[in-house]
Amino acid sequence: MTATADKAAVETVTLTIDGTEVTVPKGTLIIRAAEQVGIDIPRFCDHPALKPAGACRQCLVDVASPGPDGNLRAFPKPQASCTMTVTEGMVVNTQHTSEEADRAQKGVLELLLINHPLDCPVCDKGGECPLQNQAMNHGRPESRFVDVKRVFEKPLALSSEILLDRERCVLCQRCTRFSKEIAGDAFIDLQNRGAMQQIGTFDENVLDFDGYSPQGPAAEDESGRAFSSYYSGNTVQICPVGALTSSAYRFRSRPFDLVSTPGISEHDSSGSAIRTDHRRGSIMRRMAQNDPVVNEDWITDKDRFAFSWQNQPDRLTRPLVRKDGELVEVSWPEAIAAAAAGLKAATTGEEPKGAAVLPGGRVTLEDAYAYAKLARVALGTNDVDARTRVASDEELAFLGAHVAGHGLGVTFADLEKAPAVLMAGFEPEDEGGVVFLRLRKSLGKQQVFTAAPFVSRGAAKLDAALVPAAPGQEAAALDGLDGDALEALGAEGSVIIVGERLAGAPGALTAAAALAERTGASLVWIPRRAGERGALEAGALPTLLPGGRDATKAAARKAVAAAWNVEDLPKAKGRSAAAIVSDAAKGAIGALVVGGVTPSDVTADMTAALTAADFVISLEVRRTEVAEHADVVLPVAPPSEKSGTFVNWEGRLRSFATAIPTDALSDHRVIDILGRELGVELNVGTIEAINAELAALGADDSQRPAAPKAKAAPAPASGVITLASWHLLVDEGALQDGEPYLAGTGRAPVARLSAATAERLGVTDVVTVTGSGRGAITLPAVVTDMVDDVVWMPTKSPGCWIAQELRVEPGAAVAVKGGA
Repeated sequence: MTATADKAAVETVTLTIDGTEVTVPKGTLIIRAAEQVGIDIPRFCDHPALKPAGACRQCLVDVASPGPDGNLRAFPKPQASCTMTVTEGMVVNTQHTSEEADRAQKGVLELLLINHPLDCPVCDKGGECPLQNQAMNHGRPESRFVDVKRVFEKPLALSSEILLDRERCVLCQRCTRFSKEIAGDAFIDLQNRGAMQQIGTFDENVLDFDGYSPQGPAAEDESGRAFSSYYSGNTVQICPVGALTSSAYRFRSRPFDLVSTPGISEHDSSGSAIRTDHRRGSIMRRMAQNDPVVNEDWITDKDRFAFSWQNQPDRLTRPLVRKDGELVEVSWPEAIAAAAAGLKAATTGEEPKGAAVLPGGRVTLEDAYAYAKLARVALGTNDVDARTRVASDEELAFLGAHVAGHGLGVTFADLEKAPAVLMAGFEPEDEGGVVFLRLRKSLGKQQVFTAAPFVSRGAAKLDAALVPAAPGQEAAALDGLDGDALEALGAEGSVIIVGERLAGAPGALTAAAALAERTGASLVWIPRRAGERGALEAGALPTLLPGGRDATKAAARKAVAAAWNVEDLPKAKGRSAAAIVSDAAKGAIGALVVGGVTPSDVTADMTAALTAADFVISLEVRRTEVAEHADVVLPVAPPSEKSGTFVNWEGRLRSFATAIPTDALSDHRVIDILGRELGVELNVGTIEAINAELAALGADDSQRPAAPKAKAAPAPASGVITLASWHLLVDEGALQDGEPYLAGTGRAPVARLSAATAERLGVTDVVTVTGSGRGAITLPAVVTDMVDDVVWMPTKSPGCWIAQELRVEPGAAVAVKGGA
């Protein structure tokens, strides 16, 4: 069917609003039809992304519709335009053309203001408040209310991050509707009746019970729960008054004092559009920026609140060079000269051990490209890897064959429309953020399956069916998929999502590709960090060049060398990040160039590698543990102080401009200067130059690696306990430093086991897990409906840093015992 035919198939309705004739699709709300002709109707409860509620009654309009005889018949009283749909021949008169509608709206506004406090000068919403604006534009000039206003104890802490001033609430129910409809976290709802009706928090098990128990400082009841949601900050943004505020921003600034700059979140691979509001060089808050194709109106709390990490007391402002064992501040020319001398000694000295580059997974596309070019052109090595996480050669082949250079593949819209979705090695609420929200929009219309050891809380909110898979055994689960799941994936438009954790399951990515081919479903890779897809496209991986070219193929090397204006590129196979760290710890690598890498995220002992390497250069925003072991520390700009591009998991370019202009340099500019000192013109000093090179390179399918053909791992021996783990969205990652209110909303770390496994091991309340590292982790035990002989723990939550303490990756065997 053509686009014209599709358009013709849409049934339309013609009506008149304030004397203007308008034609809209059948089923359109009156308030939306009015917006299409530029007529503004005041409202509080209405929000285009939420179901109509008609709670505030502020949008009352006069309506007349043709009766059976064709004559117009006026409704006996004004109607809520946010709940009534248009009909053919309808005549609507808003406050602009109807005295009755104007009087009705003024009456509703007066009622809302009866108990509303007159504290606009200290209210966080003052200056951007719809109630304030409408009171000035549509309200009475003077109040007729002379009695005592209703008051509540304030603020009520719905969570450590979200505070509620109940006397300001106009009961629009935007917050409760968002929590139920969008996030699926129904921890707040209306309570009480009449004049004492208010928003409060409740235990999720009694939300549908008529005897609600209010929560707050004065409440004695203990059944209530905190507003536990990864998306709670959205309720603050959509609140039409100052009832909901955030602990981090409350009383810190005025909207008219802020400078706003659109940007892209650096926290996950969704590439959510955000707005950074700053004052005098300091970020005050972040807001969701509407982007219909990616995050729509919403962002995660991590995107919204986790920005303090950029300006902690250990922020680097000047280069450091180690002299007499101590790091001292020096000029940029001296630092660059010292860095170049150390790299030359490691690569061209009497007994060169070579150098390796670890950019980390948080860098922009341009920065990743600069790191990759530095390694191959200036340092003569393929030892560059942005994957400071579980990784494998199978993953490199998979990414080169199925992901890199393919441009825009599966999109958010495709996920939303998919009749069936299978997730393998991926937890959308914890690892995807906005991906979860887009999937949840199709709840009830979409079949979701998760290949995992158990159904997580996020997967449960998607009504996902479990495909039982022990960690490391996902390949067998995908190969053996049958029944409803296999049949569902055969429907046109179905999607298979694979996460980065499948790199640690031998044969899993091979099995996923085979399953996609067998069923006809689309296949998409969704990594966790914002810079992963960009690093892949830029060639910041040991065996992949820009565009997914196979670095072991002569034709691929020749094509890239020509674009880079060099004779040839290194031929030796590059080492993975884990191998680089391991070999450096043995003294086999002379120099390390380290970007934004956190040693505690790496399973191998990175501290030993930094200590054993002859020379270490750190490019960082803050004085991290890497900097403490570095010989030269070069400060680089955080995302808010530079421009660049993140490539989200769709393959969509998400460019952003500088929010706060400073003297800080992007990684790629520092690398360009370093290259010149090394005698090489890298041409990575500007975003324009890098993008021009990337565009000229493009992708060449003939230069890709072959699709992976790895075999599944054998099942572990009976009785062996394997470790399952993934990062929770709010944990103790480095990009959440300095935000205690957000940290307070994180989920408590627990160890999960099946009932049979817990009984066999004698586990009751507490479990201790020991890996191959120097320590053990003890956590509260939670019996869960899950695969036997598996223990699950969060990757990096308080008291549970798996890479640091256990030194093992998911799928490894661990020792488990009950008690501390």
